[in-house]
Amino acid sequence: MKRFYYIILCLTALVLASCEGGYIAIKSSVAQLTAFTFAKNDSMPGLAAAKFSVQELLDTGLVTTGRDSIAYGTSLERVVPRFVFAATPSAAFLTLPDTTCILTGYDTLDFTKQPMYLTIRSQDGVNTKVYEIVPTVHQMDPDLYEWTMLTPSVYPADESEQQVVELGDDFVLLRNNGYSLRVYGSEDGIEWIDLGVPAGLPVNAMVRQIICDGTTLYYGEGTTLYTSTDAQTWTAKTVDYPVVTMLLYWNTRVWALVDNNGYELAYCQNDGLALSGLRPEGLFPVSDFAAVGFLSSSQRQRAMIVGGFAEDGQPLNTSWNLEYTPHPLPYGSYRLEEFSADRPSFRSMTGASLVWYNNQLMLFGGIDPDRQYIGSDIMVSTDEGITWKVADTLKNRLPESYGVRQRQTAIVRDNNIYLFGGQDKTACYSDVYRGRLNSIDWEKKD
Repeated sequence: MKRFYYIILCLTALVLASCEGGYIAIKSSVAQLTAFTFAKNDSMPGLAAAKFSVQELLDTGLVTTGRDSIAYGTSLERVVPRFVFAATPSAAFLTLPDTTCILTGYDTLDFTKQPMYLTIRSQDGVNTKVYEIVPTVHQMDPDLYEWTMLTPSVYPADESEQQVVELGDDFVLLRNNGYSLRVYGSEDGIEWIDLGVPAGLPVNAMVRQIICDGTTLYYGEGTTLYTSTDAQTWTAKTVDYPVVTMLLYWNTRVWALVDNNGYELAYCQNDGLALSGLRPEGLFPVSDFAAVGFLSSSQRQRAMIVGGFAEDGQPLNTSWNLEYTPHPLPYGSYRLEEFSADRPSFRSMTGASLVWYNNQLMLFGGIDPDRQYIGSDIMVSTDEGITWKVADTLKNRLPESYGVRQRQTAIVRDNNIYLFGGQDKTACYSDVYRGRLNSIDWEKKD
């Protein structure tokens, strides 16, 4: 056995030893790129974080960026590339349409010139591999909201009051023109079907107070609660407390304001109404308010109820916060607080619509106490309803064709904002618009 190892060592020494007594370096025959990045550039934040993938194809290779890796507006005219090779090449150079550049590791290049090819020659000069480099700067402004009209009219324009809800996977539009009710359905907001006259719902029903929990629609009037699972056939149930107004769907429940020797919030339960013990201390809206539920940054279920008319017809600048805490507290799991009591910056408005989108509250439309339309500016709150401001009008603005309105319905579905109908000083509308923030789901799709 010792003799065997001695022979192996001698053979190895013979292979490595040169005629002068040195060693022969075995050169790699690998020509392969394993990683590609851009060097940090203070004038272009995020450039160094751009993610590239290196794909090995049959005879060539391809270097590409992710879908949204290089931010909109980034210039690639003077950038420094960084290459990582599987083995140190004997040569590496870039071929551009107008020149060839031998790489030094400190090259400042114009990557807008396409096509661009990287050629790698192995250490032993035997193998060569060519990679096409295709860096893609996103062509859409990530902060821009883009709006599209889906349909100019669901039904012929008239003086109808209208409401749109989500029922299952469909949109359902209910309208009341003062003497009759009608229902329309759509899967996408573009094509609509006339579903006819609903049965069992009062002819004078205030359709803007109809609330849906996704499977059932609710409407309250006096001591009667009406429900429907298809918007066409309604069932009436007597409840213990007169309904003042239906509020919103929030925290898996449909909420209403009832009269229990004074205002109190209640929620629909077992075909009836259950009292919550929450009594607003101050002016509370009974019509034309905006309301939405959302999950707060602290992971609590919250809802905002903004503006509207008080029972005496007074337009309000109130902003009510409804919050659920999963752990029992001295005052119970629910809390109702008027933000506007100590934060009176919110202006009076009625007929507005409210959504939670892109981690902020967004308020559309409405009129002021003088019955003047507030305008096409969108109001936003990035601190969950504490303060409000006008959105960036260069990035977040409704199209000119939309104009100014009140009493539209706003719904968020599949990362899109849908605006349905509404009215201005001279007309009522039954059109549908869809808006979307360009970058709302980029991270999720990458």
